[in-house]
Amino acid sequence: MFTNIGGGIVGVRNSFSATDREPCLKKMAEQQLDLLIVGGGITGAGIAWDASLRGLNVGLVEKKDFGWGTSSRSTKLIHGGLRYLKQGEISLVKEVGKERALLYHLAPHLVHPLKMLLPMYKGGSLGPVSTSIGLWLYDWLAGVTKHERRTMLSTSITATHEPLLSKDGMLGGGMYYEYMTDDARLTLEIMRSALIEGALACNYTEVTRFYYVEGRIEGAYVTDCCSGKEYLLKAKKIVNATGPWVDNLRELDKSKRGKRLHLTKGVHIVIPYERMPIKQSLYFDTSDGRMVFAIPRGEIVYVGTTDTAYQDNIEHPIASTGDRDYLLDAVNKLCPTLKLTREDVKSSWVGLRPLIYQEGKGPSELSRKDEIFLSPSGLITIAGGKLTGFRKMAEKVVNLVCKQLRKEEQLNFGPCITDNSPILGSGGHGPDGFRIQINTLQQKASELGVPQTQTKRWLFTYGCSTNEIFTNLQVEGRSKNSSPTEQELIGAELKYAWEREMICRSDDFLIRRTGLLFFYPELFIAYLHQTIQFLAEKQHWTEQEKGEEQKRMMQLYSEALFTSNSK
Repeated sequence: MFTNIGGGIVGVRNSFSATDREPCLKKMAEQQLDLLIVGGGITGAGIAWDASLRGLNVGLVEKKDFGWGTSSRSTKLIHGGLRYLKQGEISLVKEVGKERALLYHLAPHLVHPLKMLLPMYKGGSLGPVSTSIGLWLYDWLAGVTKHERRTMLSTSITATHEPLLSKDGMLGGGMYYEYMTDDARLTLEIMRSALIEGALACNYTEVTRFYYVEGRIEGAYVTDCCSGKEYLLKAKKIVNATGPWVDNLRELDKSKRGKRLHLTKGVHIVIPYERMPIKQSLYFDTSDGRMVFAIPRGEIVYVGTTDTAYQDNIEHPIASTGDRDYLLDAVNKLCPTLKLTREDVKSSWVGLRPLIYQEGKGPSELSRKDEIFLSPSGLITIAGGKLTGFRKMAEKVVNLVCKQLRKEEQLNFGPCITDNSPILGSGGHGPDGFRIQINTLQQKASELGVPQTQTKRWLFTYGCSTNEIFTNLQVEGRSKNSSPTEQELIGAELKYAWEREMICRSDDFLIRRTGLLFFYPELFIAYLHQTIQFLAEKQHWTEQEKGEEQKRMMQLYSEALFTSNSK
C-alpha cells in the first residue's frame, strides 16, 4: 500500500532536539522559504507534512510547544462526527468518516478501533428508528468495512453489554465503531514526518510582526522565546494555522474583517476505572440534549465534552467546578449505581474549539467545517475544522499554495500523497505489520527487564520508535539478568524525548509527549523531579529557574485536579 517507509527509518534526519532550535531558525533566516507556516498544532503539522512531501521548501514556527493548544486537548478521537448528521452536514461526515480508516493504516500505533455503545431512552434526543437510520447512513457515508458496521440492540442485550446503564426508560441501543488516538502524539509524529522530508520546524518561536514588500506579505519577524533573539524569516507564501489564535494574526495583518472565530470550551474529566468499570465506550445524550463520550483507557475512564461559549483568556483556559459537576451529573444519571462524587475525579483537561461564527447559532449548533480566508496582503488563513479532517484541510491549503506559486513563480509541484505516506513510528506496513513489530519489541522489552505496564505505555505512545528508548537502556555494565531501575526507565524516556522530540520545558514531556498529567497523574508526580533536573542540566537553569519550573508544574497539576484556588 505504501510508497515509502515511516518509523524506524534508517539514514534520515532523526535529531530534533532543543539544541537544534537556534541552528534551525538560522537556517530558515538564511533563505527564502516557499512556505512559512505559523502554528504547530495538528493543522500546521499536516500542512508542513503535505507541502514537504510535494517538494516545497517549508518552515514552521510555533509560539508555545507543538500541539500546545487545541491539538492536545480534544476528545482524542478520530471520528466521523455522528451528531453532525443531525445538522445536515453530510459532506463533512463523509469526508472525515473515510479519514478514520485511512489514518488507522497510516498510524496504527496511535489510532485504534473502538466499539461505541449508544444507549437510547424515552424522552431522549435519539429514538430506535432515527438511530438505526443515522448509524446506517454514517456507515455508508464513511465506507465502513463489514465487520465494523453498526448493530442495533434490544433493551435486554443493551443492558447485558453494559450492566451499569440505567434500565429506567431504556429503549435499546446501537453499537458502532469509532477510533481512539493521542492527539498530541499524532501532531508530533506528523511534524517529525515532515522533517524527514526536509521541513524545518521550531517551537517556542513567536511571530511578532509581519514583513511586507509593497503591501504584500513576504515574511515574518519572529522571536525565539528561549534566547530572546529575533529573526526575519522570508517566504513566498505564509499560512496562518494558529487555531484559536487565527484572528489575532489577522489583526496583526490588519485583515480581520468579515467572518470571525467563535471559541467554545470543551472540558473532559478523568475517573479511575475501578470507580467507573464500564465494559466499552459509551456515547450518550444528556438532559440538555448534548452528546457526551465516556471512554475507558487503561486504568482510567475519561468523560466529555462540554460545549460552551468562551470569551476569557485563550492562553490559559481552565475547567471550572461547574464543568466538572455537569459531567459528573450526566454520568450519574446514565449509571445511577456509580454515585460518583467530586473526589472521584482524578484529573481534567480543557480545550478551545476555533469554530467559525454563525449568526443566531449556539455553540453546539456551529458547523465544524473548515474554511480558508485570503487577506489583501496575501496571508492565507485556515480556520475551523476537526482533528479527524486535518489531512484534507492540509491538502486544500497546499493545493492553493501550489496554485499560487505556479501562477506567480512558474513553480510546479506534485499532487498530495499523504494518503499513501505512513506516519513516523508506524513501522510503515499498516496495522498487520505493526502488530508483528509489536511482538518483536515486546520480546526485546522482556529481555531488558522492562515491566509490562511500562512496555505497553511506550509501545502505544512511541510505536516502533520505542526501540530507541530500549537502546538508551542498554547501558554498559548492567547484568543481562538485572532489571532497570525506575530512574533508569525515566532517564531513557527523557533522553529520547530530548534528542528526538524537542522538549524544552517540563510540561512538554509530562503533558504532551506522554499524557502523564491527564492519564497517570501519580506518574506525573513520580517523574517531575527527575524531569526538572534533566532539563536543568541540559539547559543550564539556575536554582531559581528550577524552583520556578517546579512551582509552575505544580500549578498545572492543581488546576487539573481542581485543587487550585483559581477555580
